[in-house]
Amino acid sequence: MIKNSIVVLLTLLIVGCNSSQKKEETPREELVLTLSEAEKIIDLPLHCIEIEYPNKLGQVLGSDADLKTPKELRPIFYGCFDWHSSVHGYWSIVELMKHFPELNEKHNIKARLNTLITDENAQIELAFFEGPNNKNFERTYGWAWLFQLHGALLTWEDVDAQRWARTIEPLANLLIERYETYLPKLNYPIRTGTHDNTAFGLSLTLDYARLIQNKQLEELIINTAQRLYSKDNNCNLAFEPSGHDFLSPCLEEARLMGKVLHTKEYKTWLNNFLPDLFQPNFTLEVGKVSDRTDGHLVHLDGLNFSRARCLLEISNKIPELSYLKTVANNHFNASFNNITNDDYMGSHWLGTFALYTLLEK
Repeated sequence: MIKNSIVVLLTLLIVGCNSSQKKEETPREELVLTLSEAEKIIDLPLHCIEIEYPNKLGQVLGSDADLKTPKELRPIFYGCFDWHSSVHGYWSIVELMKHFPELNEKHNIKARLNTLITDENAQIELAFFEGPNNKNFERTYGWAWLFQLHGALLTWEDVDAQRWARTIEPLANLLIERYETYLPKLNYPIRTGTHDNTAFGLSLTLDYARLIQNKQLEELIINTAQRLYSKDNNCNLAFEPSGHDFLSPCLEEARLMGKVLHTKEYKTWLNNFLPDLFQPNFTLEVGKVSDRTDGHLVHLDGLNFSRARCLLEISNKIPELSYLKTVANNHFNASFNNITNDDYMGSHWLGTFALYTLLEK
């Protein structure tokens, strides 16, 4: 009797342990932004927006007078390794404070931002872009993230946020003008998996144009997307990713066209462009990072986040492709636990891409 009881007890313990282990290993079924995740993500840009070095400046020097420190050149967006990462780091902070006001109370964030986002500093940032040697600086990736930041501030009913929006608005307006000059001259899209990707920049900027109700910019982007992509077909996902991609050229184009075309038209286009997506057993291997201290190789964590965002948007546009959400979740879960402050090469930017995915409903 005692022997049988011991066997039963051991069996229950084994089953319990296996159940517990299974629960830990099971990926979340739905991507939802929680306070716990917000705390994890916001620590990353809060850590780096005022870290000046290491820094990748990326500008063209016109003379010795241009040899200045990052903070002298760009007194708002000087941290987080490079200009665009600083910009979308601010975007992450703003979006998270909008969703979770208690974060400001804990971290005293507004007090910090009030010393950085000033009219004086914004004028210096603007002057840099107005210089003769850097008119194309951060085209179009950094421009698109500046639009996202400005839009996030405009839609936040907060006194400080509204002041910050007014402060950076002249720079946003200048970059709109640059976009309007650039796009008519772009004969071919840039199909890389990194910053220059045309579809990614157009997608973020289209969202911004619609937010601020700039019909001229909206129509320009819609017409440009149709001109560059409407005849595309049979994009080969088997060729992705390249070794340091953080964007999927195929999926970024697919999600952009989902914003441009009506649902019926989009379904036809997508079936020609990525027919494999219409197979219920569609799978896509997640990007694998071999060295997270390597600033290029760690891009593949970002690829997992950006792919997830694309797949979510596509499935929301065409509900019959809802199974793509499982593929999206697998990609997100493969990388989310890897974003930490342990190494600056990933921590200075990956939180933004995780948040951008979590904000897609």
